[in-house]
Amino acid sequence: MKLGLKTIFSVAGALILASGLADNAAAQGRQAAPAKGPTAGEFFKNVTTNSLKGLSVDDFLEAMGVISADLAYDCSNCHPGAGTNKVDFVVDTQLKRTARKMIDMVGALNASSFSGVQLVTCYTCHRGSDAPVTTIGLDRLYGPPNEEQRDILPMRDPAAAAKVLDKYIEAVGGAQRLAGLTSYIATGTSVGYGGLGGGGSFQIFAKTPNQRAVVVEFKDSPERGGSIRAFNGIEGWIKTPRGLLNDYDVTGNELDGERLDAQMAFPGQIKQVLNNWRLGYPDTVNGHSVNIVQGTGPRGLLATLYFDKTTNLLTRVVRYVPSTVGRMPTQADFDDYRDVNGIKFPFKYTYSWLDGKDSFQLTGVQINVPIDAARFSKPRK
Repeated sequence: MKLGLKTIFSVAGALILASGLADNAAAQGRQAAPAKGPTAGEFFKNVTTNSLKGLSVDDFLEAMGVISADLAYDCSNCHPGAGTNKVDFVVDTQLKRTARKMIDMVGALNASSFSGVQLVTCYTCHRGSDAPVTTIGLDRLYGPPNEEQRDILPMRDPAAAAKVLDKYIEAVGGAQRLAGLTSYIATGTSVGYGGLGGGGSFQIFAKTPNQRAVVVEFKDSPERGGSIRAFNGIEGWIKTPRGLLNDYDVTGNELDGERLDAQMAFPGQIKQVLNNWRLGYPDTVNGHSVNIVQGTGPRGLLATLYFDKTTNLLTRVVRYVPSTVGRMPTQADFDDYRDVNGIKFPFKYTYSWLDGKDSFQLTGVQINVPIDAARFSKPRK
């Protein structure tokens, strides 16, 4: 029986891939957003790989996260002393030289075999290992099927996808009430992840249609450094206490992701901020049976949304922005929805990205309050 199921899954996978190719090509065929300011090749020393040196600085940093995650590495594997005050990012190591060759190989393979569509990435072979596994384990062969979601869902039943979105809008407060939501300030505490990072104050400032700032501060321990991720409707910027760059502008493809986060902070806009909606196959997330829909945005942006089948509320969003080494994912999980003046807000947030994970618990939400524009804009030095 297992072999029969495996055969069925293989055929289904081939059909899904075929149906997704056209959408994949269209999404990735769009031109990347032009970088403002220096490119990675200009800003950093020793970035010589053709496909990487033309990236914006922020997209380059995320591309490094893609590579390290795909191989289960951290920065210190390729950059001696990373994580200490004696790091050397410039020195050439054998792993860096090998990585350049592999990146060029992947690019050439996609160009020659898949008409430039990015079907092969580092993760295709490495799957979280420094050396690709080349032979399947028999326990895996006779075990359950691979449950990893494909990046791009097949173009299936857009009308049913629209109904899932309509149910969400109704569940969270209804279109009329959501249309009257123009701003909010959410306040809470940082729970951290794995016992680390907690104890700070957490705030979300949001203003329609597309301004948002997420602020974490440690007022009792200022030496820990706070973090800010903000988008003012045009520009985005990030402040982080533990990154290679502590304070930088978002100017590459990730800017589209920041814009989407700001737009989706207001549920009434959800059907307008993405297009080409399609329905995925049902799944389970954090113990919840979910309906899955996916939409596309500008320049290869993808977003996969997971809605609880019982409540119709949004429980997860995974958004992807493209890079030359693979899509760069950011995940937001939502739970503990509570009513605030007739609108349901999640009071528990968990954010996951390529170099970190954090959770936050809200204590209150104020809606339709004035917010100073400076909250969203980077302070000018």
